[in-house]
Amino acid sequence: MPETSYHLHMPETPASRVVFASPHSGRDYPDSFLRTTILDNHSIRTSEDAYVDRLFDCAPEFGAPLLRAGAPRAYIDLNRAADELDPALIEGLRRGGHNPRVASGLGVVPRVVANGRAIYRGKLTRAEADRRIARIWQPYHHKLHALLHDARARFGEAVLIDCHSMPHEALDGSARHGARRPEVVIGDRFGASARPEIVEQVEAAFAAAGFVVARNAPFAGAYTTQNYGRPSRGQHAVQVEIDRALYMDEAKILPNAEFDSVRRRLRDVVAELAALGSEGQQQLAAE
Repeated sequence: MPETSYHLHMPETPASRVVFASPHSGRDYPDSFLRTTILDNHSIRTSEDAYVDRLFDCAPEFGAPLLRAGAPRAYIDLNRAADELDPALIEGLRRGGHNPRVASGLGVVPRVVANGRAIYRGKLTRAEADRRIARIWQPYHHKLHALLHDARARFGEAVLIDCHSMPHEALDGSARHGARRPEVVIGDRFGASARPEIVEQVEAAFAAAGFVVARNAPFAGAYTTQNYGRPSRGQHAVQVEIDRALYMDEAKILPNAEFDSVRRRLRDVVAELAALGSEGQQQLAAE
């Protein structure tokens, strides 16, 4: 079992209605887990959003909390519903309605990592799946819920920026003919998880920092944006996917020569995002 469900970095003085979260950057791979997998210590990391938490770790400087996963995605996926259980992996489950994420091996307890490589030789018990959900998934989501509730109570509304990375190959063919290849994909579930003006401001912040931005294709948002995006209740959720090739060597899973440069550019983005909904930001948007 990983040592902790999550790490929380709070500002000295809360000054933002924005909460940053990184559910897939956990990198605590306990020996007890590694002994159960048929993958080597490198391959098991290939579905991890490596270093995304470091790209956004300046958030508390701008008055916003950063919640980051402790456990790795290969162990439990915090961007899935607790009931997205895979009968092909977990003993004793009956097959239910078709869920494409579960069918592809990417349920709440994943069966595969990147490129469909199996994590285990056989199945896991239902008790093991329930243990991971109770000790890792539930504490993370209880804390995320509390952070958003506190932001709404303090500022009248809350905005979740759910931070992810995407394989460079995921964008193959996504650019229209003659257009630049997207580097950042903003997901709002096609308008369902956040007010349009908030999504526009998120997109504008990345564009101002020189990133090529697309919306909802190929990633519109998964469980987190669907579950926490409630615009009618003053709670908004926007997923952000960043091309890994910008800042890391995907094969080696190591920061590349551009990591510090990308991190500096994202610092400006984080500062803009942390100001979402503030009086100054609203005035700027109106100009």
